[in-house]
Amino acid sequence: MTRLGRACCLAWLLVSVPLPSQAQSDLRNTFPGSRMGGGTRGECSARLVAHLVPANSVYAPGASGIVGILEGPTGTPRPLQIAIKPEGKSAGTPIQRDLPATGPGVTLVSIGAVQGAKVWETAYRCDQAEASGGGLGLDFVETASPPARSLLVSDVQPADQRVAASLQTLKASCGKSVATTTVAKAFGLEDAITAEWPQQLPVRCL
Repeated sequence: MTRLGRACCLAWLLVSVPLPSQAQSDLRNTFPGSRMGGGTRGECSARLVAHLVPANSVYAPGASGIVGILEGPTGTPRPLQIAIKPEGKSAGTPIQRDLPATGPGVTLVSIGAVQGAKVWETAYRCDQAEASGGGLGLDFVETASPPARSLLVSDVQPADQRVAASLQTLKASCGKSVATTTVAKAFGLEDAITAEWPQQLPVRCL
């Protein structure tokens, strides 16, 4: 092959193979997630659980490696399950964590640096006796409503920086309480707050 032919082949490969940042940009525009979970039937299934991420349900935690979860009010708290699994051919090991049943509040979880793209799902264990193997195949329990579902990526954008700054502010209140309206405004979740919510939310850090 001539030098010109080799150069043409190399140029074609560079154009045809998407760079990681380009691939993540495409996922940002097409990911079919919803940062809020919960439905309309049953006290457990209908209870709100929301990821504290941008409105498009895609988030790059950056160097902090911190993600946040908002839990709504309920009379019968149930345990919460978190599952994080690599998206497509992204590298990494699946993560599963079970959190104890708690009342309304904010929970911050350290997941470390994100490499590639990962799907993050969070749902209440409404019936711990029946494991369905649904969701990400990590022992998610069958519920009457979909979990909160977001995409974690590594290419930090301005919207991610704003969310990360708000999470760091919450981290400074670990073990204390913050105003519910402050949390709702910081993450654009005002429409999710009803009269049933307390005026203050505890901040739990794991």
